[in-house]
Amino acid sequence: MRMERQVLFWLLALLLTVLVIGALRDILLPFIIGIIVAYALNPIVDQLMKSGLSRTAASAIILAVLISLLAVLLVKVAPLLFYQAQALAVALPDQLNHLRTVIEAIAREQLGPRFPEFSAALDQAVKSVSENWTNIASVAAKSLWDQLRSLFNLVSLLLVTPLVAFYMLVDWYPMLEKIDGWLPREHAQTIRRLAGEINSAVSAFIRGQGVVCLILACFYAVALSVTGLEYGLLVGLATGILSFVPFVGWALGLLTALGLAVVQFWPNATQIGLVALVFAIGQALDAAVLSPKIVGSKIGLHPVWLLFALLVFSYLFGFVGILVAVPVAAAAGVLVRFALKVYLESDVYKGGAAQR
Repeated sequence: MRMERQVLFWLLALLLTVLVIGALRDILLPFIIGIIVAYALNPIVDQLMKSGLSRTAASAIILAVLISLLAVLLVKVAPLLFYQAQALAVALPDQLNHLRTVIEAIAREQLGPRFPEFSAALDQAVKSVSENWTNIASVAAKSLWDQLRSLFNLVSLLLVTPLVAFYMLVDWYPMLEKIDGWLPREHAQTIRRLAGEINSAVSAFIRGQGVVCLILACFYAVALSVTGLEYGLLVGLATGILSFVPFVGWALGLLTALGLAVVQFWPNATQIGLVALVFAIGQALDAAVLSPKIVGSKIGLHPVWLLFALLVFSYLFGFVGILVAVPVAAAAGVLVRFALKVYLESDVYKGGAAQR
Protein backbone atom coordinates (compact mmCIF):
# COMPACT_ATOMS: atom_id res chain seq x y z
CA MET A 1 0.00 0.00 0.00
CA ARG A 2 2.84 2.37 0.83
CA MET A 3 4.44 1.86 -2.62
CA GLU A 4 1.06 2.42 -4.26
CA ARG A 5 0.70 5.76 -2.48
CA GLN A 6 4.16 6.82 -3.64
CA VAL A 7 3.40 5.84 -7.24
CA LEU A 8 0.10 7.71 -7.06
CA PHE A 9 1.83 10.79 -5.63
CA TRP A 10 4.40 10.97 -8.44
CA LEU A 11 1.79 10.31 -11.13
CA LEU A 12 -0.33 13.15 -9.77
CA ALA A 13 2.73 15.41 -9.59
CA LEU A 14 3.54 14.58 -13.23
CA LEU A 15 -0.05 15.22 -14.32
CA LEU A 16 -0.09 18.55 -12.48
CA THR A 17 3.20 19.57 -14.14
CA VAL A 18 1.85 18.74 -17.60
CA LEU A 19 -1.35 20.71 -16.93
CA VAL A 20 0.60 23.74 -15.68
CA ILE A 21 2.91 23.70 -18.70
CA GLY A 22 -0.08 23.36 -21.01
CA ALA A 23 -1.89 26.26 -19.35
CA LEU A 24 1.14 28.57 -19.27
CA ARG A 25 2.87 27.49 -22.49
CA ASP A 26 2.32 30.88 -24.16
CA ILE A 27 4.47 32.69 -21.57
CA LEU A 28 7.00 29.99 -20.74
CA LEU A 29 9.25 30.26 -23.78
CA PRO A 30 11.67 32.94 -22.41
CA PHE A 31 12.04 30.93 -19.19
CA ILE A 32 12.52 27.60 -20.96
CA ILE A 33 15.17 29.08 -23.27
CA GLY A 34 16.88 30.76 -20.30
CA ILE A 35 17.03 27.47 -18.38
CA ILE A 36 18.40 25.61 -21.41
CA VAL A 37 21.04 28.29 -21.98
CA ALA A 38 22.07 28.18 -18.32
CA TYR A 39 22.27 24.39 -18.38
CA ALA A 40 24.42 24.45 -21.52
CA LEU A 41 26.78 27.16 -20.24
CA ASN A 42 27.18 25.92 -16.65
CA PRO A 43 30.35 23.85 -17.37
CA ILE A 44 31.98 26.89 -19.01
CA VAL A 45 31.16 29.02 -15.96
CA ASP A 46 32.69 26.33 -13.74
CA GLN A 47 35.89 26.48 -15.80
CA LEU A 48 36.06 30.28 -15.56
CA MET A 49 35.67 30.07 -11.78
CA LYS A 50 38.81 27.93 -11.62
CA SER A 51 40.78 30.94 -12.89
CA GLY A 52 39.76 32.91 -9.79
CA LEU A 53 36.59 34.64 -10.97
CA SER A 54 33.50 34.74 -8.81
CA ARG A 55 30.46 32.86 -10.11
CA THR A 56 28.61 36.13 -10.69
CA ALA A 57 31.46 37.58 -12.74
CA ALA A 58 31.94 34.37 -14.71
CA SER A 59 28.22 34.18 -15.49
CA ALA A 60 28.13 37.81 -16.59
CA ILE A 61 31.19 37.41 -18.83
CA ILE A 62 29.98 34.28 -20.62
CA LEU A 63 26.50 35.73 -21.19
CA ALA A 64 27.98 38.98 -22.47
CA VAL A 65 30.11 37.06 -24.97
CA LEU A 66 27.11 34.98 -26.07
CA ILE A 67 24.87 38.03 -26.51
CA SER A 68 27.60 39.81 -28.49
CA LEU A 69 27.99 36.82 -30.83
CA LEU A 70 24.24 36.62 -31.34
CA ALA A 71 24.09 40.35 -32.07
CA VAL A 72 26.81 40.00 -34.71
CA LEU A 73 24.95 37.09 -36.30
CA LEU A 74 21.70 39.05 -36.34
CA VAL A 75 23.35 42.03 -37.98
CA LYS A 76 25.50 40.13 -40.49
CA VAL A 77 23.63 36.91 -41.27
CA ALA A 78 19.93 37.46 -40.48
CA PRO A 79 19.28 39.98 -43.32
CA LEU A 80 20.72 37.55 -45.87
CA LEU A 81 18.66 34.68 -44.44
CA PHE A 82 15.48 36.77 -44.59
CA TYR A 83 16.25 37.75 -48.16
CA GLN A 84 16.82 34.15 -49.23
CA ALA A 85 13.68 32.95 -47.44
CA GLN A 86 11.59 35.67 -49.08
CA ALA A 87 13.08 35.00 -52.50
CA LEU A 88 12.50 31.25 -52.15
CA ALA A 89 8.88 31.76 -51.11
CA VAL A 90 8.24 33.95 -54.16
CA ALA A 91 10.12 31.72 -56.61
CA LEU A 92 8.94 28.34 -55.34
CA PRO A 93 5.98 27.88 -57.75
CA ASP A 94 8.22 28.62 -60.76
CA GLN A 95 10.95 26.42 -59.30
CA LEU A 96 8.50 23.54 -59.00
CA ASN A 97 7.37 23.99 -62.61
CA HIS A 98 10.99 23.99 -63.76
CA LEU A 99 11.72 20.90 -61.68
CA ARG A 100 8.68 19.19 -63.21
CA THR A 101 9.99 19.95 -66.70
CA VAL A 102 13.37 18.42 -65.90
CA ILE A 103 11.82 15.34 -64.28
CA GLU A 104 9.49 14.88 -67.25
CA ALA A 105 12.43 15.02 -69.67
CA ILE A 106 14.23 12.30 -67.72
CA ALA A 107 11.10 10.19 -67.25
CA ARG A 108 10.17 10.39 -70.93
CA GLU A 109 13.46 8.74 -71.82
CA GLN A 110 13.29 6.11 -69.08
CA LEU A 111 9.58 5.15 -69.00
CA GLY A 112 8.69 5.13 -72.69
CA PRO A 113 5.01 4.19 -73.21
CA ARG A 114 4.30 4.44 -69.47
CA PHE A 115 5.24 8.13 -69.43
CA PRO A 116 1.69 9.61 -69.90
CA GLU A 117 0.48 8.06 -66.64
CA PHE A 118 3.52 9.33 -64.77
CA SER A 119 3.14 12.79 -66.32
CA ALA A 120 -0.51 13.07 -65.30
CA ALA A 121 0.28 12.16 -61.69
CA LEU A 122 3.24 14.57 -61.59
CA ASP A 123 1.15 17.42 -63.03
CA GLN A 124 -1.50 16.91 -60.37
CA ALA A 125 1.05 16.89 -57.55
CA VAL A 126 2.82 20.04 -58.73
CA LYS A 127 -0.49 21.82 -59.33
CA SER A 128 -1.67 20.97 -55.84
CA VAL A 129 1.52 22.26 -54.21
CA SER A 130 1.52 25.45 -56.33
CA GLU A 131 -2.13 26.25 -55.63
CA ASN A 132 -1.75 25.74 -51.89
CA TRP A 133 1.63 27.43 -51.46
CA THR A 134 0.08 30.82 -50.72
CA ASN A 135 -2.21 29.31 -48.10
CA ILE A 136 0.69 27.39 -46.55
CA ALA A 137 2.82 30.55 -46.31
CA SER A 138 -0.11 32.49 -44.87
CA VAL A 139 -0.79 29.88 -42.20
CA ALA A 140 2.91 29.72 -41.28
CA ALA A 141 3.15 33.51 -41.01
CA LYS A 142 0.00 33.69 -38.88
CA SER A 143 1.28 30.93 -36.61
CA LEU A 144 4.59 32.76 -36.13
CA TRP A 145 2.81 36.03 -35.42
CA ASP A 146 0.48 34.43 -32.89
CA GLN A 147 3.48 32.85 -31.16
CA LEU A 148 5.37 36.14 -30.93
CA ARG A 149 2.30 38.00 -29.74
CA SER A 150 1.65 35.40 -27.01
CA LEU A 151 5.14 36.03 -25.61
CA PHE A 152 4.12 39.61 -24.80
CA ASN A 153 6.39 40.65 -27.69
CA LEU A 154 9.82 39.97 -29.10
CA VAL A 155 11.41 42.54 -26.80
CA SER A 156 10.12 40.56 -23.81
CA LEU A 157 11.81 37.43 -25.14
CA LEU A 158 15.12 39.24 -25.63
CA LEU A 159 15.04 40.83 -22.18
CA VAL A 160 13.69 38.01 -20.02
CA THR A 161 15.78 35.16 -21.42
CA PRO A 162 19.23 36.62 -20.53
CA LEU A 163 18.00 37.52 -17.04
CA VAL A 164 16.67 34.01 -16.42
CA ALA A 165 19.91 32.48 -17.73
CA PHE A 166 22.05 34.79 -15.56
CA TYR A 167 20.23 34.12 -12.30
CA MET A 168 20.05 30.39 -13.03
CA LEU A 169 23.81 30.31 -13.57
CA VAL A 170 24.54 32.30 -10.40
CA ASP A 171 22.22 30.19 -8.21
CA TRP A 172 22.83 26.85 -9.92
CA TYR A 173 24.46 24.91 -7.08
CA PRO A 174 22.46 26.47 -4.20
CA MET A 175 19.34 25.54 -6.17
CA LEU A 176 20.51 21.94 -6.58
CA GLU A 177 21.30 21.71 -2.85
CA LYS A 178 17.83 23.01 -2.02
CA ILE A 179 16.18 20.45 -4.31
CA ASP A 180 18.34 17.69 -2.82
CA GLY A 181 17.04 18.66 0.62
CA TRP A 182 13.47 18.09 -0.58
CA LEU A 183 14.10 14.49 -1.66
CA PRO A 184 12.43 11.73 0.36
CA ARG A 185 15.21 10.51 2.63
CA GLU A 186 14.49 6.82 2.16
CA HIS A 187 14.94 7.00 -1.61
CA ALA A 188 17.34 9.94 -1.87
CA GLN A 189 20.30 7.82 -2.99
CA THR A 190 18.32 6.13 -5.77
CA ILE A 191 16.89 9.46 -6.94
CA ARG A 192 20.38 11.00 -7.00
CA ARG A 193 21.66 8.10 -9.12
CA LEU A 194 18.75 8.41 -11.54
CA ALA A 195 19.24 12.17 -11.65
CA GLY A 196 22.88 11.63 -12.59
CA GLU A 197 21.86 9.32 -15.44
CA ILE A 198 19.23 11.81 -16.60
CA ASN A 199 21.82 14.59 -16.47
CA SER A 200 24.16 12.53 -18.67
CA ALA A 201 21.40 11.87 -21.19
CA VAL A 202 20.07 15.44 -21.25
CA SER A 203 23.52 17.04 -21.36
CA ALA A 204 24.45 14.76 -24.26
CA PHE A 205 21.60 16.34 -26.20
CA ILE A 206 21.64 19.96 -25.05
CA ARG A 207 25.42 20.32 -24.96
CA GLY A 208 26.64 17.54 -27.24
CA GLN A 209 23.99 17.50 -29.94
CA GLY A 210 23.78 21.30 -29.76
CA VAL A 211 27.49 21.56 -30.62
CA VAL A 212 27.04 18.99 -33.40
CA CYS A 213 24.15 20.97 -34.88
CA LEU A 214 26.16 24.20 -34.85
CA ILE A 215 29.14 22.54 -36.56
CA LEU A 216 26.92 20.91 -39.20
CA ALA A 217 24.99 24.14 -39.79
CA CYS A 218 28.23 26.02 -40.46
CA PHE A 219 29.55 23.20 -42.66
CA TYR A 220 26.42 22.86 -44.80
CA ALA A 221 25.90 26.62 -45.10
CA VAL A 222 29.48 27.28 -46.24
CA ALA A 223 29.78 24.18 -48.44
CA LEU A 224 26.46 24.69 -50.24
CA SER A 225 27.24 28.37 -50.78
CA VAL A 226 30.63 27.42 -52.26
CA THR A 227 28.92 25.07 -54.74
CA GLY A 228 26.98 28.08 -56.01
CA LEU A 229 23.60 26.73 -54.95
CA GLU A 230 20.94 29.41 -54.66
CA TYR A 231 19.55 29.65 -51.12
CA GLY A 232 22.52 27.53 -50.03
CA LEU A 233 23.00 29.51 -46.82
CA LEU A 234 19.35 29.11 -45.84
CA VAL A 235 19.18 25.40 -46.69
CA GLY A 236 22.52 24.68 -45.02
CA LEU A 237 21.67 26.38 -41.73
CA ALA A 238 18.23 24.75 -41.65
CA THR A 239 19.78 21.31 -42.30
CA GLY A 240 22.27 21.74 -39.47
CA ILE A 241 19.65 22.96 -36.99
CA LEU A 242 17.25 20.14 -37.88
CA SER A 243 20.05 17.63 -37.33
CA PHE A 244 19.05 17.42 -33.67
CA VAL A 245 16.80 14.63 -34.98
CA PRO A 246 19.31 12.13 -36.41
CA PHE A 247 18.94 11.47 -40.16
CA VAL A 248 15.64 13.39 -40.47
CA GLY A 249 17.25 16.82 -40.78
CA TRP A 250 19.87 15.45 -43.18
CA ALA A 251 17.25 13.75 -45.37
CA LEU A 252 15.04 16.85 -45.58
CA GLY A 253 18.06 19.03 -46.38
CA LEU A 254 19.29 16.61 -49.05
CA LEU A 255 15.92 16.44 -50.82
CA THR A 256 15.50 20.21 -50.74
CA ALA A 257 19.05 20.94 -51.91
CA LEU A 258 18.92 18.36 -54.71
CA GLY A 259 15.60 19.75 -55.93
CA LEU A 260 17.03 23.26 -56.03
CA ALA A 261 20.24 21.98 -57.65
CA VAL A 262 18.34 20.21 -60.43
CA VAL A 263 16.34 23.37 -61.15
CA GLN A 264 19.44 25.58 -61.15
CA PHE A 265 22.13 23.39 -62.71
CA TRP A 266 20.45 20.82 -64.99
CA PRO A 267 21.85 19.32 -67.23
CA ASN A 268 25.18 20.00 -65.49
CA ALA A 269 25.42 16.73 -63.59
CA THR A 270 28.76 17.75 -62.06
CA GLN A 271 27.26 20.64 -60.10
CA ILE A 272 24.35 18.50 -58.93
CA GLY A 273 26.84 15.82 -57.90
CA LEU A 274 28.79 18.38 -55.86
CA VAL A 275 25.65 19.25 -53.89
CA ALA A 276 25.03 15.55 -53.23
CA LEU A 277 28.70 15.15 -52.25
CA VAL A 278 28.35 17.91 -49.64
CA PHE A 279 25.58 15.95 -47.93
CA ALA A 280 27.50 12.68 -48.20
CA ILE A 281 30.51 14.30 -46.51
CA GLY A 282 28.28 15.92 -43.89
CA GLN A 283 26.60 12.62 -43.03
CA ALA A 284 29.94 10.81 -42.86
CA LEU A 285 31.37 13.58 -40.66
CA ASP A 286 28.40 13.37 -38.32
CA ALA A 287 28.26 9.57 -38.13
CA ALA A 288 32.00 8.85 -37.93
CA VAL A 289 33.37 11.81 -35.97
CA LEU A 290 30.98 14.34 -34.44
CA SER A 291 28.25 12.19 -32.88
CA PRO A 292 30.56 9.45 -31.53
CA LYS A 293 33.11 11.93 -30.13
CA ILE A 294 30.80 14.68 -28.84
CA VAL A 295 27.47 13.01 -28.10
CA GLY A 296 28.34 9.33 -27.75
CA SER A 297 25.48 6.97 -26.87
CA LYS A 298 24.31 8.77 -23.74
CA ILE A 299 20.94 9.97 -25.11
CA GLY A 300 19.83 6.34 -25.39
CA LEU A 301 16.85 7.01 -27.69
CA HIS A 302 16.14 5.58 -31.12
CA PRO A 303 15.68 8.25 -33.85
CA VAL A 304 12.08 7.07 -34.33
CA TRP A 305 11.30 7.81 -30.69
CA LEU A 306 13.00 11.20 -30.98
CA LEU A 307 10.75 12.06 -33.90
CA PHE A 308 7.70 10.75 -32.04
CA ALA A 309 8.56 12.87 -29.00
CA LEU A 310 8.95 15.98 -31.16
CA LEU A 311 5.58 15.45 -32.84
CA VAL A 312 3.74 14.75 -29.57
CA PHE A 313 5.26 17.62 -27.60
CA SER A 314 4.90 20.12 -30.45
CA TYR A 315 1.23 19.14 -30.76
CA LEU A 316 0.59 19.48 -27.01
CA PHE A 317 2.73 22.50 -26.16
CA GLY A 318 3.62 24.23 -29.42
CA PHE A 319 7.11 25.70 -29.80
CA VAL A 320 7.82 25.22 -26.09
CA GLY A 321 7.17 21.51 -26.63
CA ILE A 322 9.70 21.38 -29.45
CA LEU A 323 12.37 22.80 -27.14
CA VAL A 324 11.77 20.35 -24.29
CA ALA A 325 10.73 17.26 -26.28
CA VAL A 326 14.06 15.49 -26.63
CA PRO A 327 15.44 16.33 -23.13
CA VAL A 328 12.19 15.15 -21.55
CA ALA A 329 12.15 12.04 -23.74
CA ALA A 330 15.76 11.29 -22.75
CA ALA A 331 14.89 11.69 -19.07
CA ALA A 332 11.79 9.52 -19.51
CA GLY A 333 13.97 6.88 -21.15
CA VAL A 334 16.17 6.68 -18.05
CA LEU A 335 13.11 6.31 -15.81
CA VAL A 336 11.51 3.71 -18.07
CA ARG A 337 14.71 1.63 -18.12
CA PHE A 338 14.90 1.84 -14.32
CA ALA A 339 11.24 0.81 -13.97
CA LEU A 340 11.80 -2.08 -16.37
CA LYS A 341 14.83 -3.23 -14.36
CA VAL A 342 12.81 -3.13 -11.13
CA TYR A 343 10.02 -5.07 -12.79
CA LEU A 344 12.33 -7.76 -14.15
CA GLU A 345 13.80 -8.26 -10.66
CA SER A 346 10.41 -8.37 -8.94
CA ASP A 347 8.14 -11.25 -7.98
CA VAL A 348 5.54 -9.86 -10.36
CA TYR A 349 7.80 -10.86 -13.29
CA LYS A 350 9.48 -13.94 -11.78
CA GLY A 351 6.34 -15.32 -10.21
CA GLY A 352 6.66 -18.77 -8.70
CA ALA A 353 10.27 -19.06 -9.87
CA ALA A 354 11.25 -16.30 -7.42
CA GLN A 355 9.89 -18.30 -4.46
CA ARG A 356 11.70 -21.46 -5.47
